[in-house]
Parts: sequence; structure tokens; C-alpha cells
Amino acid sequence: MRVIVWLVEGTWPASVDAAREHAGAASEVVLLHVTEPGVAGLAHGAFSGLLGRAGSGPDPERRLAELGGQSAVELLDAAEARLGLPCTRLERTGRVEREVVAAAEGAGLLIVARDGDRSRLGPHSLGRAARFVVDHAPCPVLLVWPEGAPDLTTMPPAPPHHH
Repeated sequence: MRVIVWLVEGTWPASVDAAREHAGAASEVVLLHVTEPGVAGLAHGAFSGLLGRAGSGPDPERRLAELGGQSAVELLDAAEARLGLPCTRLERTGRVEREVVAAAEGAGLLIVARDGDRSRLGPHSLGRAARFVVDHAPCPVLLVWPEGAPDLTTMPPAPPHHH
């Protein structure tokens, strides 16, 4: 069984810990990091439009792309060390949620950390990207709470029952 672990800044340790706990029988553990190309592209656009003087200094796009790639490598290094198991590293670039769904094709399990409001139970604990992945994943999904689940008292009351 192939297990995909989606690594996201800030929540990746919980995803890696879940893989260690639940992926014992996995034939392959894949650490997945996706970089959204928009950040570097936006910097380039803002720079080239700056007072119409496109050639007046070093373009920050390349530097930002290098920094983004460096942090991805560091994140993958840290995740691999924390996992402590043989694994495959997969770096993709594109619309994050779509790249994660595509990477999960043929997998036996996809591990996703909640990325929304994690102070209370409920649908808002999933942000836009995680909601898309959960709704479209072509395999079973293990959804983890990065800091542990909130207390059951945070669940909204049940709606009144109508006959």
C-alpha cells in the first residue's frame, strides 16, 4: 500500500506522526510537498510594474523562487528525519489542492492535516485547500488534528428536531 503524506508548513509534524502510527504496513511512504507558483510570479509582476521601470534593479522573482525551493527542501529533510522510515520525496508545483489530488491517484491512503479553524470541532476546521482535497481524493483520507482535537463542548448544538 502506498501512503501519501501531504506536508504543509506549520502542520506537517502531525501528518508525519500519523504516517508513522498508521502506515506500518505501507509498501511505500511518499512525503509530498507542493509549491504554489503564484508567489514568485506575483513578485515579478509587482516588480516589473513598479513605476514602469522594469530594468531598474535585480528582479526578485528568481530569488523568491530559490527561497521557496530551499524551504521545501528543508521541510522535506525535517519530515524525512521525523518519519524515521524509508520514504520517497515528491515535490510538485502548481495549484496545491489539484496537485495533491493528482498525487494521490492509486494510493492506499492520503494523510491530510486540518488547515482551517482548529479551535473548535466542525466544518470550518478545513480550509479551502483541505476541503477540496477531502472532497476529491481518489483514495481513503486520514484527516488529522495538528494540535489534537478540540473538546467535544466546542461542537455546535444539534438543531431542534421537527416532526
